[in-house]
Amino acid sequence: MHHVNPLEFVLLMAGGVVAGSINAVVGSGSLVTFPLLIAFGYPPVLANVTNNVGVLPASLAATYANRAQFRGEWRRLGFILCFSAAGGVAGAVLLLQLPSEAFDAIVPALIVLALLLVVFGPWIKRWTTRLHGGAEHHDHPVATVVVAGLTAVYGGYFGAAQGVLLLALLSITMTGALSRANAYKNAMAAVANLAAAVVFVAATDVAWPAAAAIAIGSFIGGSLGGRYGRHIPQTAYRVVIVVVGLAALAYFVLT
Repeated sequence: MHHVNPLEFVLLMAGGVVAGSINAVVGSGSLVTFPLLIAFGYPPVLANVTNNVGVLPASLAATYANRAQFRGEWRRLGFILCFSAAGGVAGAVLLLQLPSEAFDAIVPALIVLALLLVVFGPWIKRWTTRLHGGAEHHDHPVATVVVAGLTAVYGGYFGAAQGVLLLALLSITMTGALSRANAYKNAMAAVANLAAAVVFVAATDVAWPAAAAIAIGSFIGGSLGGRYGRHIPQTAYRVVIVVVGLAALAYFVLT
């Protein structure tokens, strides 16, 4: 068991606060907590599993906070979330079955993908807004289900930037305000992460003290971010994500 000293616990909790607030506004908070765990000496797969469990409470809280968006759509949401759960389990099983060397090799590419989504997120958002503003737009249920399943596999395997990826795709496959797509994004990511967490808890080691520190911090950060985060420029959040993400990328490339 990886022991956590008081300073490490506080720093992980602070990282959780930052990650939770980022997730509440733009997503990709795991690109803060995952590198932090790596910096404290956790092996990459253990860091990924611990991070998944740690950020879960904030994801569930965000979903509950957005429940009003699902009024009249609970049956539809439940159907979609079945695919999110299945994808989350599949991603977690892939993580545990593939050699850890495969994760070490794949993660740099996933971090690059995540950073590109974070950097180009505003342009993607503007493009989808123009798309919706043109011809009449309808929900695409089949495409939404495919998005749910595939992004959940990604989320169960790695998770960072899952929210940004989901929001970008759902803003294309779903009609209505972006807040609706964001609510579905939160629910789908939470269920995928929950399903993956069940697999991780049942089948592998979790660094529970570290997960607890991140969970406490991310829950606080998610609450603060939901209430006050929109007053902080999203560019500031994106800069933090990119700087920390590049540091993590450098670790995997140079070690």
